[in-house]
Amino acid sequence: MKKGIHPENYRLVAFKDMSNDDVFLTKSTAETKETIEVDGTEYPLVKLEISRTSHPYYTGKAKLLDTAGRIDKFKNKYAKFKKSPKKEEAKDSE
Repeated sequence: MKKGIHPENYRLVAFKDMSNDDVFLTKSTAETKETIEVDGTEYPLVKLEISRTSHPYYTGKAKLLDTAGRIDKFKNKYAKFKKSPKKEEAKDSE
């Protein structure tokens, strides 16, 4: 490794997922002014919107937000382009 190009201030930092209050510790150089106590020890705190414990990819729980019926509007708008099974059968038999 080259000397002098890597940060020197690696330390244990607590990352907190604000959506489910999960806290995990890892080494980081992230700067923060807040701290949190975990198992009797105080660590710098970095707040996260989403993490591995709340992300739908990792949890397998997809969230579908339908604001103002946008999905229904989309389906209605593009329903005319949907192929019907009867027309496809007629093409296949020719």
